[in-house]
Amino acid sequence: MVDEVTGPARTAGKQLRAAREAQGISLEDVASRTRIPTRHLESLEASDWSRLPAPTYTIGFAKSYAGVLGLDRNAIAEDLRSELGTGNLVPRPEAQVFEPADPAKVMPRWLVIAALLALVAVAAAFLLLRNRELNAPDEVPAIEEAAPAQAPAAAPSPAPAVASGPVVITANEPAWIQVSERGGRTLFQGELAAGQSYEVPATAAAPVLRTGRPQSIRIAVGSATAPAVGAADTTVSNVSLAPADLLRGPAATPAPAVPSAAR
Repeated sequence: MVDEVTGPARTAGKQLRAAREAQGISLEDVASRTRIPTRHLESLEASDWSRLPAPTYTIGFAKSYAGVLGLDRNAIAEDLRSELGTGNLVPRPEAQVFEPADPAKVMPRWLVIAALLALVAVAAAFLLLRNRELNAPDEVPAIEEAAPAQAPAAAPSPAPAVASGPVVITANEPAWIQVSERGGRTLFQGELAAGQSYEVPATAAAPVLRTGRPQSIRIAVGSATAPAVGAADTTVSNVSLAPADLLRGPAATPAPAVPSAAR
């Protein structure tokens, strides 16, 4: 019987297994160092080519395995190529992919799913904000409402004219007048001819007027003309000749009409 490790029927897989066992190394140790799945290492040692990927990958596995054990990498690769030449190594699609050997270094499936969900949430939030910006109405500057126009303030009533200037009595037609200080002396008494005037002395104390034909005279206070001091053909007396009183209006106390002959 030919020894399966050293005899002429020795395969690359048997060489690798013998060296590993001689060094006391487990398949798991080799898988951890080479990142080759344990099942591929087992298939490589058993020369079970049907369970191995494409020849290129299988030869690469063997060279990495040999490197861990300190064997000649190129010699192991040549042995495998020889076995391939005998038709034992069935060619397989080169695009076949094998998983990493160390599952601990592979991202857990739940973490991958969580990362994908987070990306989807971020993308959805971005699209939502973008749509809001696009659909938002253009900002229109706020226009302050014009305050309702206030009605112009009513013009204040003109203050009563300030009495100033001399008091002058002028006859429009012949008229009899009497000017005296209230309860005192007589300043003037007589008939004024048409156009004749009498100026009340500025020093007179509370001067008053008496006349029987108010329509026949015109009283001026400075440049202002005072209202009539009584009704026509009515004798009036005690008409204050103070400028302020004259401009306010009649202040006479009517007295019984006195016949012209009595005067």
